[in-house]
Amino acid sequence: MKCALCLMCASLALAADVPLRQSGFEAAPGGSPPGWTAWAVRPEVAPRTFVERVHSRGEAGSLAISGNSNTAAYGGWECLVGGVKAGQWYRLTAYYRLDAPRHESLDVVARLDWVNAKGGRAGQPEYAWRVGAEGEWRRITSQAPAPEGAVAVKVQLYLQNAPYTTVWWDDISLEPIPLPKPRPVRVATINHYPPKRTGAAEESVRQFLEVIDKTLTGPTDLILLPEGITLVATGKKYAEVAETVPGPTTARLSEVARRRSAYIVAGLYEREGIAIYNTAVLIDRKGDLVGKYRKVYLPREEIEGGLTPGNDYPVFQTDFGKVGIMICWDVQYADPARALAVAGAEIVLLPIWGGNETLAKARAIENHVYLVASGYNHPTYIMDPDGAMVAAAKERGTAAVATLDLSRRYVDKWLGEMRGRFMRELRLDVPVRRSSPSAAVE
Repeated sequence: MKCALCLMCASLALAADVPLRQSGFEAAPGGSPPGWTAWAVRPEVAPRTFVERVHSRGEAGSLAISGNSNTAAYGGWECLVGGVKAGQWYRLTAYYRLDAPRHESLDVVARLDWVNAKGGRAGQPEYAWRVGAEGEWRRITSQAPAPEGAVAVKVQLYLQNAPYTTVWWDDISLEPIPLPKPRPVRVATINHYPPKRTGAAEESVRQFLEVIDKTLTGPTDLILLPEGITLVATGKKYAEVAETVPGPTTARLSEVARRRSAYIVAGLYEREGIAIYNTAVLIDRKGDLVGKYRKVYLPREEIEGGLTPGNDYPVFQTDFGKVGIMICWDVQYADPARALAVAGAEIVLLPIWGGNETLAKARAIENHVYLVASGYNHPTYIMDPDGAMVAAAKERGTAAVATLDLSRRYVDKWLGEMRGRFMRELRLDVPVRRSSPSAAVE
């Protein structure tokens, strides 16, 4: 143990210290630039690592990794950085460029592997996954607090299982940053079902808006209403209540949104030409229509009733973060919530009639998003990315209200920060194939 500690201290003495800022790499005798080493778990899976002077963002010289025609290749460059303080936040920034990528989000690995004083791992590795394009280069970042016991960190820049891909890394930095500011958003979701038949869409909508005014006091950032507020309790058919978007119902929602300075999401039935959609609309604080989502997964009852399915999973930018919308039967399938999360949704809103509560909880956990539901036969609640119930409205005519902090990190002791792992590890590259008719059992 003492020898391991001595070796660790010797390594730290040779390592860079925070902040780390490097570009213009030059190979030293042996092929590696000062402070950097090539790493692979075993020689037969080692990619080819070298310093190249052609591809760079400024000064000549970048850290290159080639898959070298090896499907099993995994590894690349590491730099040990000392001077890390537990609890301090750090930001990793690195630029990369790819040739012949297989699947970019899987090919490229940039992470921080925290190190304790004994040379072992402290906490769990932190994956960088936020990526933006800057010309021919891509900028990847991660920001995270150093875990308890961390005194150093390995900056790891790898290529993973991409045999014909080459990646070049340049302009690499690690720097301490202030504690990120909280991003609070006050969310309300309404539980209501008209107690008597209303006979008209206008009356049903009036009751929902009345519940908003009766139950919500003080500032609210986001209000969710259920699926089909223009149909419920009317005794009408889809075609009889279908309307344009924008139209009369969005106008009434806009008035409330503007008066309360809140975003509102509500389900209605939209007519466009001869098609009728099960749609949810998003109205902003000024009363403007931000966008709409048309339900992709229609149960057979809605198909038999003449509805047309949507074909997109849009994500909407608000002034507090990104939101996505699913409607009812969408929760039965994995891909709607997954598509919204991959596109950056932090909150998934679920106007729903009735549906599987276990699957709804799974959608929050597996995609690591907040899930907010407003239902009739399905409960009305606000759920966090761990699947824990933050607030619930159990009685008709009430609201579940909670303030969510979108900057909060949900970290598993053994698995790490799961939002980053989800973004890093999700396999969207593997094709899904239906079985052929000839393979069916007769």
